[in-house]
Amino acid sequence: MGGETHTRPAASTYPKLAAGPVGQQIHNIYRDRLGQFTGGGQYEGQNLRGALYEGRASGEEHVKLSVYSPPDLARPTFKDATKNDFKPTKVGESFGPSWSTHWFKIQAKVPTDLAEKDLLEFHWDANNEGLIWSENGEPLQGLTGGGERTEWILPKEFRDCKEHTFYIEMACNGMFGNAEGDIIQPPNPGRYFRLSTADIVAVNVEARALYVDFWEIGGDLGPLCLFFLAGLTLHLDAAREFPGDGWESHEALQVGNAIMDAFIAGHGSQKSILKGREIARKYIGAKADSHDVYETDEKPIVFAIGHCHIDTCWLWPWAETKRKVARSWANQCNLMDRYPEHRFACSQAQQYKWLEQLYPSLYDRVKAHVKKGVFQPIGGSWVEHDTNMPSGESLVRQFLYGQRFFESHFGERCQTFWLPDTFGYSSQLPQLCRLAGMSRFFTQKLSWNNINNFPHTTFNWVALDGSQVLCHMAPSETYTADANFGDVKRSITQHKSMDQDKTSLLVFGKGDGGGGPTFQHLDKLRRCRGISDTVGLLPRVHMGSSVDDFFLALEKKAESGTKFVTWYGELYFELHRGTYTTQANNKWNNRKTEILLHDVEYLATHATLASSSYKYPKNQIDDMWENVLLCQFHDCLPGSSIEMCYDDSDELYTDVFQTGENLVKDAMAVLGYAKYKSGNVHPIALNTLPWHREEIVKIPGESYYALVSGNQGLAEVKVLGESAKRSATVKEVEAGLFLLSNDNIDVHIEGGNIVSLMDKRTQREIVAKGQKVNQLVIYDDKPLYWQAWDVEVFHLDSREVLPAGNTKIAENGPHKVSVITETRISENSWAKTTISMSAVVEGQQSTIDVDCEVEWRENMKFLKVEFPVNIYSTEASYETQYGVIKRPTHYNTSWDMAKFEVCCHKWADLSENGYGISILNDSKYGFATCGNMMRLSLLRAPKAPDAHADMGRHHIRYAILPHAGPLDHRTVRSAYNFNHPIQLYTSISGKTPGFSKLLNAIRTHGSDSLILDCIKRGEDDEDVSRGELPKRKGRSIILRVYESLGGTSRGELSFDDSLVKVKKVFKTNLLEDDETELTIKNGAVDIELRPFEVATYRMQL
Repeated sequence: MGGETHTRPAASTYPKLAAGPVGQQIHNIYRDRLGQFTGGGQYEGQNLRGALYEGRASGEEHVKLSVYSPPDLARPTFKDATKNDFKPTKVGESFGPSWSTHWFKIQAKVPTDLAEKDLLEFHWDANNEGLIWSENGEPLQGLTGGGERTEWILPKEFRDCKEHTFYIEMACNGMFGNAEGDIIQPPNPGRYFRLSTADIVAVNVEARALYVDFWEIGGDLGPLCLFFLAGLTLHLDAAREFPGDGWESHEALQVGNAIMDAFIAGHGSQKSILKGREIARKYIGAKADSHDVYETDEKPIVFAIGHCHIDTCWLWPWAETKRKVARSWANQCNLMDRYPEHRFACSQAQQYKWLEQLYPSLYDRVKAHVKKGVFQPIGGSWVEHDTNMPSGESLVRQFLYGQRFFESHFGERCQTFWLPDTFGYSSQLPQLCRLAGMSRFFTQKLSWNNINNFPHTTFNWVALDGSQVLCHMAPSETYTADANFGDVKRSITQHKSMDQDKTSLLVFGKGDGGGGPTFQHLDKLRRCRGISDTVGLLPRVHMGSSVDDFFLALEKKAESGTKFVTWYGELYFELHRGTYTTQANNKWNNRKTEILLHDVEYLATHATLASSSYKYPKNQIDDMWENVLLCQFHDCLPGSSIEMCYDDSDELYTDVFQTGENLVKDAMAVLGYAKYKSGNVHPIALNTLPWHREEIVKIPGESYYALVSGNQGLAEVKVLGESAKRSATVKEVEAGLFLLSNDNIDVHIEGGNIVSLMDKRTQREIVAKGQKVNQLVIYDDKPLYWQAWDVEVFHLDSREVLPAGNTKIAENGPHKVSVITETRISENSWAKTTISMSAVVEGQQSTIDVDCEVEWRENMKFLKVEFPVNIYSTEASYETQYGVIKRPTHYNTSWDMAKFEVCCHKWADLSENGYGISILNDSKYGFATCGNMMRLSLLRAPKAPDAHADMGRHHIRYAILPHAGPLDHRTVRSAYNFNHPIQLYTSISGKTPGFSKLLNAIRTHGSDSLILDCIKRGEDDEDVSRGELPKRKGRSIILRVYESLGGTSRGELSFDDSLVKVKKVFKTNLLEDDETELTIKNGAVDIELRPFEVATYRMQL
């Protein structure tokens, strides 16, 4: 049209004729082929595995071995061990038994043909743990064994082909102790370990790198028994993990096969390996060999942090934990020197203290890395402790001792509470975290729930008092991720809070038994980031930040208007419910030492006021607290460790009791009193609780009773004569049926069971119709797997009522009456139950007290005691730390039913309008309320990991407290009284000492719900301080008060100015930093607490 000029297109180069048939690639065959490239078996000599090493030297010419084996399972220091004679040994010999230590002297000589190779390593494998030491005693590198972390990079000076000496400390245990097969079974004491490898190895660096490239791109790499690749235990990769209908998965498959084809075409030469790496870079990017891979403008959403969870005790004793710390942290220091992006978060002040004491040079190395910001202390607690069973004050001290350690040793307090592996989280933790300077919380344990799926990843967790922390639960659902492709992917695909924020933490590294990240983990993460930037789809992972950086970004989002969802109250763990009961003696020790420490601090504080020559025993108190806090580790107190751990804890508790009793004796002597002994005159009672008590007590060593009456401090003791009016009676009203009676209550007992409990004041029957209170029952107790940890809901179906025993009168008033019943549990087990009741003290409630002596020799059984009561309520109340938590008594939903066994402290209560029943205990923590049936858990008999858990004699105390009216301060105080028995003393001089009023000089007034729970000296007072932090001039007294029932409460803290000269009063945080000065008026300051608030005050003297 109109003469336009047309340009013809170039002729097509596409072939006109087909060259031949080309078939569709059969994906599953080509995918499965990938395993040949790196697997063992018949192709090992023809694949990449055969090219991993360029040379190997072994035998006496190059690796000369000798050994010293300490006797009696001793663990000598380097200095002590190397003083001994070493005997020649060789590869192939075995060493043991379990828990023994063997020191090896290695004299290594690099052959000339390996001296110039790019990378030389020493490989050692005896299938157990070890630590490499330099010739002059520096800990260098931890070893795991069993094909995992068995390499050590030889120093450059070893390349001179001369003989060099170093040592290996062999520990005859695996990463998870000494069980054979199933790791939670009791350890085998007779294990021996064969030394299989002691070689100098030249590594083909490019082949090793290609191996990791191929792992992330390709497919199932087959059984990985290589020294350096044992960490790659999850078969996750791009070809398998990317969606099968996406191009990314198909491309990964093609790249993987192309690498194999290049290797085959090049006959496995070094050139073919380099070609394979070139092909891999098309998928993983050009920077995947370097930390530069993270230096892009692309915004990451997954933040990886190295971690090494070391259970302070579990399947190994504390002595081995101390060595695990050194092995694991030495490894991390080495990795930080090689990988600039590596950041390592590490908790538990106790473990840092052990390192400082036992491995000072390694501690200095750690401290240097802390200063650089790459080794990152976290958590703020003394250990990663259980949070269900420790008292409120114990939780405070976990933070107080932890934060003070981190501040004094590293210059900073922690901002994030780190507790990834504990078995549930107390409802008051957010409040205590905030008071300890932490606004953030990390865990993941609720991903283990076996009934309900916890619905949030990032959320605000709110305490009983309304305090909140920002919580993140890793969506990868582990704190020991292998840093695989799938771990990165799941960090987003399992994220449950994407509406508010899409970022997540990926916590990786070998854990539980220690170890931490490996170089394979770090190499894999580099490649994951390269894939994200090159291919896409995989969430972009980043390294080089801290946990605090991650949370800071979340907090900034919250400041900018993002409303994170909230979760109120406890984070109940729907698993491991048996830990409220297992190892009963250990739990008894915990409760009693907590009470002892309360009394020690109360008395020692007042002794410093009484005498200027008395020095507050800060060193001993700190030692006591640190031991108790150590025993609250989340596998120790819950009862889930091996028997050796409880031998250790028993020793520590014995020391705590002995020290505490001596400190009480010393403080009371300063105040002018000594422990009452039979024959002393004029006994006086010591009441360490902050309210008036009036109780009937038995005089030690005598057959008579006395009435104790008085406020906190020293109370009057009035001996009650045998001729006094009978106010408590017992009689057998018919054969086998006994009546215990006082002015308040009639109790009918038959066969050790309470068949009627009548409240005379209200004419109310407490026992449910046709039921029996104080009924011992036994259950079959075989959980799905975790014996010491779990009790499953199906155990309730196996309820067996123990037969009634013979009952007889044990004591017949007039001030106390009791009956005793013997019950046969089985051929080897029995219980003697004493039910007693005291005469009524005017104005006081009556309790029915039960003392139960049990000989327990059962196998996988669970002993409980039942209280079916005539009360109807859809919720029951349980004491928790500094408060009360209410839980359902019904099974309306799976969330309700999941709480078929719960944790309580000193009491549980079931109340309806106008009336209720409280069950008190002195050392038990497991409880259940289903409908009107209340059950206190007494003893379990698991056989793993401790085959003898709970076997032996037990003494158990609990009490029934009927109360007219609602749950109130009467239950709270009665439970405290039940756990703090009155102690009798006598004046040393025979006269009333001048300090008799001093013990009540500081007190609370006002609301009955306010509890003064702790009186102690200030941590940094100049006459008390141990010097770890700056001293504070003068003297001060710390008071901890909490609101116990859930209502705004007012009162005052008062002091007797004639006895205690107070200059100023401050409200502080838990760390004793002054926050608000209060106004003193007439020797008192006004206080007001929120519901369940915990408040700390400092009186400056």
